[in-house]
Amino acid sequence: MIRDTIFSPSFGNRPAYLVGREQILQGFLNGLLSMPGSKDRAVVMLGQRGSGKTVLLWELADRAAERGYVVATPTIVSEGMLERIVEKIQEHGSRYVGTPTQAHISGATVGAFGFSAGLEFTHEVQETKTPEFKLTMLARRLSRQGHGILILIDELQANSQEVRKLVSVYQEMVGERLDVAIVLAGLPGAVSATLNDRVLTFLNRARKVSLPPLALNDVDAFYQRAFRELGVKLSGELREQAVEATQGSPYMLQLVGHGIVTRASSDGSISDDGLRAALEFARRDFENDVCETTLATLSEQDIAFIHAMSLDKGPSAMKDVAERMSVTSDYAQKYRRRLIDAGVIESAGRGRVVFAVPYLDDYLKRPE
Repeated sequence: MIRDTIFSPSFGNRPAYLVGREQILQGFLNGLLSMPGSKDRAVVMLGQRGSGKTVLLWELADRAAERGYVVATPTIVSEGMLERIVEKIQEHGSRYVGTPTQAHISGATVGAFGFSAGLEFTHEVQETKTPEFKLTMLARRLSRQGHGILILIDELQANSQEVRKLVSVYQEMVGERLDVAIVLAGLPGAVSATLNDRVLTFLNRARKVSLPPLALNDVDAFYQRAFRELGVKLSGELREQAVEATQGSPYMLQLVGHGIVTRASSDGSISDDGLRAALEFARRDFENDVCETTLATLSEQDIAFIHAMSLDKGPSAMKDVAERMSVTSDYAQKYRRRLIDAGVIESAGRGRVVFAVPYLDDYLKRPE
């Protein structure tokens, strides 16, 4: 059995190679070259499950660090998020900041600017100041040293008080023209709800980046390279089937690739039956991990809408969807917008919609 050292088919894992996202990544990095406060320094990244959001954030973290940025590596939205961001900046930025000159005030020795050594806070600051205050102090200190801060947020949640605090202090730091940048990534539905939060109107001016499906020629080029490195012998015809099965999904790309490698014989060859088994298992895992999880977040009427869509082989006409749901066109339009915002479906031209999640239509057609 061939050992798989390339494919990483699980959420959050970093694959050996980044496929088809170089242009988007370069757009992020180019934004860091713009002036503090630029729209290109505040980015909101939207992508469905399995679209590679987390992988992109980690790749951006590595490349920004190579350019001298102090990076708060991807932090998941949850309680205590700001404290973790502060700690990450202290850890990563300490290499750039030496021990400050001690200042004497009223006969007492305190750390200059509230720091005791490097980026460690004085006891008073550590015990009495908020994470927002500490983050601003770090940004001021590092900006003076010529190093910017990049904050990366993963799994953006709607109605999060932690996100409100972060965005508010980010705006204040931008107002001071401190060298800071931020990228927030999340599911389309969560991002849409966050952008509609009246407290976070600033984010509506941020750069929006949607992660489209991978180009199939990029998938094919990656498979050729990966299978060659691993010693897997796959004919052009079978490889074409594997490429088409991914439907441009980065997660499906990993599932299919791993399935092929683990079913190859000791000499690297794989049969037609082996490929069919690999594609079937990959599809089943994708449906369990992505399709089922997507459906779990939807309301009964959302699901009724996409069930009505699943009766069509191609794009669905809104008038047909409304008729199958036994509702008015205006009522159906409400759920059309909800599902587009959630990244489950997308517009296919005037009055028509299609599924945006691979295999979801086939999954809905399958008998329970």
